[in-house]
Formats: sequence, structure tokens, C-alpha cells
Amino acid sequence: MATFNAAAAVSKAVLGLIQEHYPRALLLSPRFELYTTAQFAEPMAEGFSLCLYRVALNTIGRNLPLRRTADGRLWRPSLPVDLHYMLTPWAADGERQQRLLGWAARFIEDRAVLPASVINSYMPEPDTFRDDEAVELVFDTMPIADYLGLWDKFTPRMQTPLTYITRLVELDSTISVDEAGPVQTRAFDVGFTQ
Repeated sequence: MATFNAAAAVSKAVLGLIQEHYPRALLLSPRFELYTTAQFAEPMAEGFSLCLYRVALNTIGRNLPLRRTADGRLWRPSLPVDLHYMLTPWAADGERQQRLLGWAARFIEDRAVLPASVINSYMPEPDTFRDDEAVELVFDTMPIADYLGLWDKFTPRMQTPLTYITRLVELDSTISVDEAGPVQTRAFDVGFTQ
């Protein structure tokens, strides 16, 4: 369960980790950017872009119960979402781009589970995810028809991206649910008359 900043926090953490560990011999003046789909029209020359291209309701976790915090208060159920990402390496030539693609695939697979401490460290709000939470990046192959349909809109700079999904990110509600107080007395007004 996380605050509404969860998508931005996961995105910044993934891109931040790549920026800190990328193979420096392959990129001379790289850029590391969170992209919107509009930015693919005039992309960077070299570096990595991460685009959150789809957010979907996670139907498995759809009927979550009310959330009770440590102080005993009840909150409306969290909203479970899946975040779909497209990580694209950019380079001037095909060989360097393919080397970056292979490096990125292996790098993310080795760090597929991101604990809250890592995710929160890239955000100004250090409590986006609770300490006991983590997210998992799962390599998610996009169907070829969806892939071609998506890149058809980004021509002429079609690239080969890696697609990932982060499942069941629970966005917490900030609306509390009022409970009645505990029962203090019992009264039985029912009796027999003769």
C-alpha cells in the first residue's frame, strides 16, 4: 500500500538505479528521462527513457478490505493497480543500442524486487511506501500487434524497448471510515408477562 505518489516513485527509482549503474563505456553523454508518449516524436540521442504507457486495475486485488492502521483507525480500501512500463535504450548505432538493451534486461532482472527503502530514497516524500512494502518488476512481453500499433505512432524513430509490469501496487485512500464506539452497556427490555 502506498500513497498516490507510487507510480512516480517506482518510475524514478528504476530510472535512478539505471543512471547510477549504467555501463559508462557505452554512453558518452547520456540522458535519463521519464518520457511521456509525446516525447518519442523527438527523442534523445543517447541514454535511457522510461515511459509509463498504461495503468490498469488489478482485478485480483479488486475487493480489498478496509485498511486498519497501527493506531486502530479504519480507511477506505486501497486501489490495486498494475503499472506498465517501456524502458528504451537510445544510441547512435544499432550495436551500442543492443548492448545497452542486454545490459538493462540483465540489470533489472537482478534487481527485480525493489524494497520501499530503495523506492522512497528517490522521492522528496520519504513515506510513499511503508517500510514493509516492496514492488516487483516483471518482464512482460507485449503482443506483437500491440507493439507495432504503439510504435506506428512513434515513427520514424522506432526502437526496441523492454516492457515491464509492476503488479498490485496498492494506492491508499486518505478517507477514513468512522466506526461506532465500543458497546458500554447492555439493556434487555424483553420480558414475560402473566
